[in-house]
Amino acid sequence: MRWRSALLAAMALSLAACGRGGEEPIPAIPDESLTQPPVAPEPVEITEDVSETRDALLKYAKAGSLGGLARTAAKSDGFISNFGGQPHRDFWDLLRRTGLDPNLKLRELLAQPAGVRTVDGERWYIWPDLAARDATDLIPEKMSFQDRKRLKELIGEDGIDLIRAGKGYPGMRTAIAEDGRWVYFVLGLDGED
Repeated sequence: MRWRSALLAAMALSLAACGRGGEEPIPAIPDESLTQPPVAPEPVEITEDVSETRDALLKYAKAGSLGGLARTAAKSDGFISNFGGQPHRDFWDLLRRTGLDPNLKLRELLAQPAGVRTVDGERWYIWPDLAARDATDLIPEKMSFQDRKRLKELIGEDGIDLIRAGKGYPGMRTAIAEDGRWVYFVLGLDGED
């Protein structure tokens, strides 16, 4: 329960910090952008190093091994599992005890298509692919029907409201760097990806 309180507090602070108090309302999307057909991104080819890490993560996730995931995270310099600084295994165990199974969620994420972003000159492969998009590209009216449907299934109406407020992808996501280093597996607010 503590992580939920922390997550809600962080979200409230983030929303307050980005508040537009007294300013003009956020402008609507221009009509001409709604008449443009959505462009489907090209499928992303992952590197061999990324594929090896993904396969190892899937092996541990299918076995239900939080310890295996935690060992993989420990080998990955700078890996992030939560924004509160808790040890990875402890955080994932807490999630599991509160009803969100990290092993199942990781398997679901890695079954999605991958997206790609360049961060500090390095390519990061991100699951689901929607999490790799900029917030402006996640506005439902700018997306294909299929992507809109997937977005709603992944983050729900509350998540879509956050995107409409200018936030990045708010759902659970994971990333692997081009060299095979596991970068993050996070829930909640948009990180530094």
